[in-house]
Amino acid sequence: MKLVPVAIITCAILSAQAYAINVNGEEKEQDSQLTTAFVQKQVEQSMSIGRAIKSIISHYPRDAITVVSTALDLYPENYKEIIHAAISAEPALTGEVVTLAIEKGISSCSSIVETAINAEPSYVDFIVRAAAYATPDELGEIVRIAVETEPDSADNIVHTLTKAHPNEMVEIIKTAISTVPFVGEYVVDALLAAYPDEAEQVVTTALIESAREQESVRRILVTAMNAGVSPEDLMIYAKNAGANEEQLAFIASQ
Repeated sequence: MKLVPVAIITCAILSAQAYAINVNGEEKEQDSQLTTAFVQKQVEQSMSIGRAIKSIISHYPRDAITVVSTALDLYPENYKEIIHAAISAEPALTGEVVTLAIEKGISSCSSIVETAINAEPSYVDFIVRAAAYATPDELGEIVRIAVETEPDSADNIVHTLTKAHPNEMVEIIKTAISTVPFVGEYVVDALLAAYPDEAEQVVTTALIESAREQESVRRILVTAMNAGVSPEDLMIYAKNAGANEEQLAFIASQ
C-alpha cells in the first residue's frame, strides 16, 4: 500500500478545518475528529507514536500543542514517548507540553518533570516553572526530582523556583541540598547573587542541611565569603546552624 506523505495529509486536514461550520460547537467537534483521525493515521504509518509526533511537529509546529493533546488522549500509556518526542522536535514548547501533560493527569507530576528534563535538559527552568505553576502543592517533589535528574542545573532550578515562590525559599533550599548534598555551594552562590538581603536565611539553611558533609560545609562558607558575607556575620550564621569548632576556626582564620 502506498503511503500518503505527511504534508499532503496535514494540508487536507488544515483545509477542512478552515471551512468547518461554526454552528453550536460543530467546528470544535469537527476539528477534534479530524485531528484524532490524523494522529491515528500517522501512528499507523510510522509504527511509532514518537516518530509520528516528531514528523507532524517538524512540518507544522504551530499545530504542535493540538497534536500533542490529541496524542496524549489517544495513547496515555505512551506519555513518556509523546512528551519526549514533542520536546525534542520543538524545545520552545517545553513549558506548554509539561503544563498540558500535568493538567491531563496522565501520570504523576514528578514523572512528567523527569521525562521532560531528560528530553531537553537545557530547558529545565521552563519545566520546573511550568510544573510548579500547574501543581504548587507538589513544589517539594518538583525540586527533588528536578535536582536529582539534572544536578548540574541545581542553582538554576532553585533560583527559578524561589523567584516564583519566595515564601518557600527555605523549603526549596532544604529539599535541593538534602537530595544532592554537593550542590549546596552552587545553590548558595546563585541565591546570594539574587537575594543578598536574604544571606542569613540562605547560608544558615544551607549549612544545616550540609552539616554531615564537612567538605560541603567548607565550600559553602568559602562561597558565602566570596559573595561578600563578612566573617563576623558568617560566624553568627554558622553558630546558629550548629557548626563545630573546626568549622568556626576556619571562618576565624579567614
